Formats: sequence, structure tokens, C-alpha cells
Amino acid sequence: MSALSASVVSAIDDLELAARLVVEGLRSGTHRSPLHGYTAEFSQHRSYRPGDDLKYLDWKILGRTDRLYTRQFRETTSMSVMLVIDASGSMAFGAPVTKFRYASIVAAALAHLIVTQGDGVGLMAMGGGPLTYLPVRSGRPHLRALLAQLKQLRPEGAWTPARAIARGAELLERRGVIVVLSDFYDAEDETRRELRRAARRGHDVAMLQVISRSELTFPYAGEVEIEDLESGARQLLDAGEAGAAYRDAVTDFVARCRREAGRDGIDYALLPTDAAPDRALRAYLVARAAGAVAAVGLR
Repeated sequence: MSALSASVVSAIDDLELAARLVVEGLRSGTHRSPLHGYTAEFSQHRSYRPGDDLKYLDWKILGRTDRLYTRQFRETTSMSVMLVIDASGSMAFGAPVTKFRYASIVAAALAHLIVTQGDGVGLMAMGGGPLTYLPVRSGRPHLRALLAQLKQLRPEGAWTPARAIARGAELLERRGVIVVLSDFYDAEDETRRELRRAARRGHDVAMLQVISRSELTFPYAGEVEIEDLESGARQLLDAGEAGAAYRDAVTDFVARCRREAGRDGIDYALLPTDAAPDRALRAYLVARAAGAVAAVGLR
């Protein structure tokens, strides 16, 4: 089965159908769930012993300390996942697929996967208004309610990522998984601090950075008007003069997000909005299972 392009999936008004198509593409050619082993609850680390299964080595600790530790797990249990979605105005950017639409499709596909394997998923979203929250639950009726809530969201205004992440972590009844989908432009220091705090509380934390291709490449020429989608402020600038400095700044920003996530033991994936959603999600999940950083569609 060939991957459906981001623009084709985005054009599907029914979010449940779009999620199902992404999941079908994700599973195409695989012999087991890409979330295999995702539900095993971490218990503790111990020093590596000869003969230990290498798949349980903690590669992140090895990268930070050059010491080998094996992860130990309790019996497989139900998994609780909180999806934290950035619904601020900056996520409305992008054509033909906005960052918010792309994030919604990826979140919907993840929710579909999680519920299908019998686990629970919740939603925390924030834009210009109050927090939108659905508790972690399992089952098809809950999945439909989550997708309906996700479809009603509109990206506008500013958000406070640290607040949304902190609240999502607090509302998980036990150790679980927090997946944050955002461009991560807002309050960078506070956001990283809250992600680290959630990880220290024992949650498994992931950053899925959704950015449009034009934000990465700045393919503009001549005099252009730039609008801040959160504040509405506008500015005229010469794209030729500003382009090189802008591209350098974005490259540094993305590299910093990836580097600091790795340093803090947080999963990270860059998801450009022109990447086929099933391929982008598969690359993230495969890299996650291997304890590696996913970087999708950078070329």
C-alpha cells in the first residue's frame, strides 16, 4: 500500500477516516503493532550483565554516561497516554496543510492505535481560550468523543505550553506517556523545564515538532508582509535580505530542540507538514522503539 500524501489525507473531512487510513498505511508491511512493548510499565534500572537481552539496554543513559544499564519492567499493563496539542495561532500556518491540521491527523492516528490495542488515551489542548481536556479512557466510544473534540478545535491566539504540559502530567492517574504536538515556538525555556519535570515524575515524554516546509526553507523573494498569527502584528521585509539569517535561525532552533530533548531523555521527532503522515509516524515509532531520535523528511 503506497503512502497517502499529507495534502490528500488533510482533504478528508472525516477525522476518524483520515486516522484510520494513516494507521492502515502505518501497519502496511509490518507483522506486529508498531507500539509493541509500549505498554510494559518501567520498574527500575540495573547494571548490565553479560547475557542480558540487548533490546532492554537503555541507550539514552549510555549516551549520557558511557555506562550500560538494563531496563526492567513490571508485567505488561494498560497504558495511559495524554496527547497535548498546541492550538495556538501559529499552528494555523501552512499550505496546503496547516500545522494544526497535520498535528490533529497525527494525534488522531495515535489515538486510534492506542485504543485499538486496548489502552487509554486522553486529550489536553490549549489555544487562545481555556484548556480543553478529555480524561484518559479506552474504548471506541471514547475514541469517537476524542476525535470529535479534536475536530472542533480552532488554532487561535497564544498558548502557555508549560501550563498545558504540567496539567496533562498531573491528570495522568499514574505513570504514563505524554506526547506533545507543537511547533514549540512559545516560551522555549519554560516548555523545556516542564517537559523535564514531567519526565522526572516518571512519565515517558515525547516532543513531536510540527513545522511547515516553508518555515524550514523560507522560499520567498522580494518584499513580503509577515504576520504574527498569534498577535496579529504585521511587518514588511525584504525576503532576499532576511532569508539567509532566517534559515540559519530556524536550523539552529530545530537542532537545539532535538539536542536538548536527547540530553533530557525525551523522545523527539521533527514532522514537516509535507511528509506523508503514515511514513512520518512510522519513522517516529521505529526510532522510539530503538531508543533513537527520529528526524523525518528533512531533505
